[in-house]
Amino acid sequence: MTKRICIISTGGTIEKTYDELDGILSNGVSVLDVMLAGLMHDGLELARVPLMNKDSRDMSDADHSLIARTAGTMAESFDGVIVVHGTDTLTQTGDRMVALLGDPRVPIVLTGAMRPYELRRTDAVQNLTEALLAVQFLDPGVYVVMHSSALRFPGIIKDYERGTFVRAPGG
Repeated sequence: MTKRICIISTGGTIEKTYDELDGILSNGVSVLDVMLAGLMHDGLELARVPLMNKDSRDMSDADHSLIARTAGTMAESFDGVIVVHGTDTLTQTGDRMVALLGDPRVPIVLTGAMRPYELRRTDAVQNLTEALLAVQFLDPGVYVVMHSSALRFPGIIKDYERGTFVRAPGG
């Protein structure tokens, strides 16, 4: 049975590319399609929604709400939704989704990377692969899936020392 998964891209480190003229990593061109082309995804019908391509530190409250509303709309007609997002404000979007959507009909998974896809030592492919698997098996809700872990919102924070997401103390 084919599962229909919507992938919403918003930018973030996972999609940063190196600009050799300026000597910087930036969100210029999405590499998400390149990553997806390198993965086997038999049994999945993937739809892409390129919503924005921003460093999450540059996202506004309106951006977080737009991402949440878009994920909610896609959750009405797909078997699961993946949001590729920058890690610095991923938790703000996850919390906004819970506030605006309540309990979605299907799993909505946020994922990203601490190191860009274009770097040799990246976590981008691992996290995207884990998100593609997790969205098929998780119960309906809003999650962050990265680094061999699936955590359900609310109550998630970024642990800057460990470079991953964790449950907030008391969360």
